[in-house]
Amino acid sequence: MSNQTLLEVKNLKQYFPIKGGVLGRTVNHVKAVDDISFSVKEGETVSIVGESGCGKSTTGRAILRLDNPYSGEVSFQGEDLLALSKSEMRKKRKDLQIIFQDPYASLNPRQTVSQILEEALEIQNVVPRKDRRKKIVELLETVGIGAHQVDRHPHEFSGGQRQRIGIARALSVDPKLIVCDEAVSALDVSIQAQVLNLLKKLQREFNLTYLFISHDLGVVRHISDRIIVMYLGKIVEIADKKTLFQNPQHPYTKALLSAIPSTHIGEKRERIILKGDVPSPIDPPAGCRFHTRCPYAFDRCRTEAPDLHQIPGKEQRSACHLVEDGPVDFSELQTIY
Repeated sequence: MSNQTLLEVKNLKQYFPIKGGVLGRTVNHVKAVDDISFSVKEGETVSIVGESGCGKSTTGRAILRLDNPYSGEVSFQGEDLLALSKSEMRKKRKDLQIIFQDPYASLNPRQTVSQILEEALEIQNVVPRKDRRKKIVELLETVGIGAHQVDRHPHEFSGGQRQRIGIARALSVDPKLIVCDEAVSALDVSIQAQVLNLLKKLQREFNLTYLFISHDLGVVRHISDRIIVMYLGKIVEIADKKTLFQNPQHPYTKALLSAIPSTHIGEKRERIILKGDVPSPIDPPAGCRFHTRCPYAFDRCRTEAPDLHQIPGKEQRSACHLVEDGPVDFSELQTIY
């Protein structure tokens, strides 16, 4: 992994307008992603985790400009992606690819695997026409699909095989960054492990960088270098994988980790049950957005939004007032429940 920053996201916001009235004017916004900043180094796997609706997939789509962001900066290799025209961005997509969650819906059922992969090669013009068939066969063999299956349609493959085809399509234009948007969540557990191992193998071979989006911390633990935890459009914690799993410094992260099933017989683990529902992103709570469900919330949490505080001596930041003066052992704190 290089120390060079490949992707830099600053103050990214993605608001979706809510129309109302006879004239269909904008009356409010869904604040799906609300002022987040982070970076990804070359060759690194950074995962974004959180409950459904926290804004993690929206973040990935905004970075790739599949949905144009409301505001903010997205810098890729020092170039501002949000300042590019549509034609310039189309050329830049060679370096920025995505693997979608549903391996069937993301593949054209009317096209053969050969046609699906050739389409990407043709749009980006990365391989001469006469060499495309050979390149397609190489791509499929790289992801574990036999050359004899090149002219089959997506419905003739299993879910795991279809996702491998999706990975081959992402690889076809020699990208530098791949956004994996819940790339294994639709697969059986045994197939998930195979696809994750494939992604790690491809990362080593092609020096790929991943932004890995998932709700499954067990999966994230297997593949990540660093982890970003999001809640209701905000980043609440960033840390390297080892630090986050050993000593989380945000109550929300601690609750998420407590939900991971134990793989050790007889191990007893405290399960943290969060009270209430996730607030609406249309009208998020004042102060810390997690305070309505946090077992350690106090008066300041209800009025003042916390910054991402650096934990001394750690590659870890937490958006919690409790960690302002240093690391916290939450087990020693009195809960309000």
